[in-house]
Amino acid sequence: MIDFYTVILKKSAKYWVSLCLENGLVGQDPTPEQSIDKLKQAIESFSEVYESESDVYLCPLSINELHEFLTLEDAEASDTYELRKVYA
Repeated sequence: MIDFYTVILKKSAKYWVSLCLENGLVGQDPTPEQSIDKLKQAIESFSEVYESESDVYLCPLSINELHEFLTLEDAEASDTYELRKVYA
């Protein structure tokens, strides 16, 4: 696995959603930091399974999936985004 991941954070209603571009995993929580912590947990769990199983698929997020994440309509969504480098 890699040392760091590229993460996009998006404010959605009452939560922040963090999306990892390298593997499509997400985390969600009320604050950006908690959302990233959830994402780190997901990355660590995925890494364990990926290394121990031979039939687990790993693929970076496609442009279409990124576009959907960034433009998904939500009644209370905002246009607040952040791009971060996350070590996991």
